[in-house]
Amino acid sequence: MNKKLLVLFMAVLMAVFTAACGSNSAAPATPATDATKAPEAAQTSEEITIKHKLGEAKLKKNPKTVVSFDYGVLDSLDKLGIEVAGVAQSSNIPPYLEKFKDAKYTNVGGLKEPDFEKINAMKPDVIFISGRQEPAYEELNKIAPTIFMGVDNEKYMESFKENMKTLGTIFGKEAQVDEELAKIDESIKKVNEKATASGKNALIVLVNEGKLSAYGPGSRFGMIHKELGFTPVDKDIKVEGHGQSVSFEYIMEKDPDYLFVVDRGVVNKNQDASTSAQQTIENDLVKNTKAFKNGNIIYLDANYWYLSGGGLVSTGSMSEEVMKEVKW
Repeated sequence: MNKKLLVLFMAVLMAVFTAACGSNSAAPATPATDATKAPEAAQTSEEITIKHKLGEAKLKKNPKTVVSFDYGVLDSLDKLGIEVAGVAQSSNIPPYLEKFKDAKYTNVGGLKEPDFEKINAMKPDVIFISGRQEPAYEELNKIAPTIFMGVDNEKYMESFKENMKTLGTIFGKEAQVDEELAKIDESIKKVNEKATASGKNALIVLVNEGKLSAYGPGSRFGMIHKELGFTPVDKDIKVEGHGQSVSFEYIMEKDPDYLFVVDRGVVNKNQDASTSAQQTIENDLVKNTKAFKNGNIIYLDANYWYLSGGGLVSTGSMSEEVMKEVKW
């Protein structure tokens, strides 16, 4: 009797064990795990097309190996917390982006002289360029999807915002971009309201090795007029890349309320450090202007205005600098 009970007991155990094994082998993958992995896989493989001034680029979203020749784009990527692999270290990197001089970033050449060999060896996923690299676009685009991110001076804010939204789309940072743009809009609005209410006019000049160039609406520094609201003292300044060559007599004749000065020497390695824009500008002729007499000659930070305009950091800083430096 005991023997029969033992056999029956063993048979029941075997039946239970077999049923349990069969149940485990047929169980589906946990839905929560699949749901977690699926979006990530879709995100890394999603291909997007970006249209820009020079053509269009097809690339995967959230590219990993990023090269930026434009310092405005570089400061934007840094602000958004996006890693950059290659930087144009052979040119003057603005002091506020000094960390990108570190050897952990690949030196991809100068702003006008890309190092194609190094860039090719990096196998980048995307390359960002602007006006200074436009002649090299075709060659760079053979290496990796290359996107032109230069700002259109005639519609500065429109093209700047478009560029930033493009970065937001590429890296999934749309909300953060919108937040930063809203802050910049608010800063510009405050300056514009004050400038418009003052009714004062302004002239913008670039100083380069003792020579002067004037810039008006639609120029690389035209943001001061169109966006920040300062009336141009001369509406007939020619819109040229290097500005309209002018004299000190011209400044005295136009007699601006405000004189905004950009010193190219600050970002030019070859210029004598002892030669400053202030020494050049504040001569006997210019001292006859309202701008000088009222203490309204503003020396702008060339690192923002000349080297890296068009970035989330630089554009915001440009507006804030004018608000701070102008005597309202």
